[in-house]
Amino acid sequence: MNKWNIDTMHSIIGFKVKHLMISNIRGQFNKFDGSVEMEDSDFTKASIKFKAETNSISTNNADRDGHLMSPDFFDVTKFPILSFMSKKIIENGKDSFVMTGDLDIHGVIKEVSLDVKLNGAGENMNKESVMSFDASGTINRKDFGLNWSATLDKGEIVVSDNVDLDISVELVKSNS
Repeated sequence: MNKWNIDTMHSIIGFKVKHLMISNIRGQFNKFDGSVEMEDSDFTKASIKFKAETNSISTNNADRDGHLMSPDFFDVTKFPILSFMSKKIIENGKDSFVMTGDLDIHGVIKEVSLDVKLNGAGENMNKESVMSFDASGTINRKDFGLNWSATLDKGEIVVSDNVDLDISVELVKSNS
């Protein structure tokens, strides 16, 4: 069994959400780890695990980040970790896949599907085997109990229910 670990220095676990339904606010989780295990180079047989510390959320705005960490959203004291575990990966074209798995946010586990693009494999400057993939998809935050909502005087929705996931991962093959 080959194990590949996320190289956090060369990976981003990001998202974007509509603000006032006209602009996108982008953010990411800064503390995360994960791995891919597979017997050979067949990505459809891979097992992918990932977790992030919810208190590491960053949108480049301290007030907004504080609100996101509060009980209105992630409630990081009660739910310090969000996680994903793949269940099935189906090829969907050359180096293109659909990965289905369980996403656990805010203590709620839901099955989600992500589009995955395998970017390739090679060797890094330390002569270690590396590979990379990008994953994307959309989830409804309210499906996970992140229900805070507000509207402005003219009825504008402050934050969209839909959150676009934007993940770019580089993995290093483990020697063990």
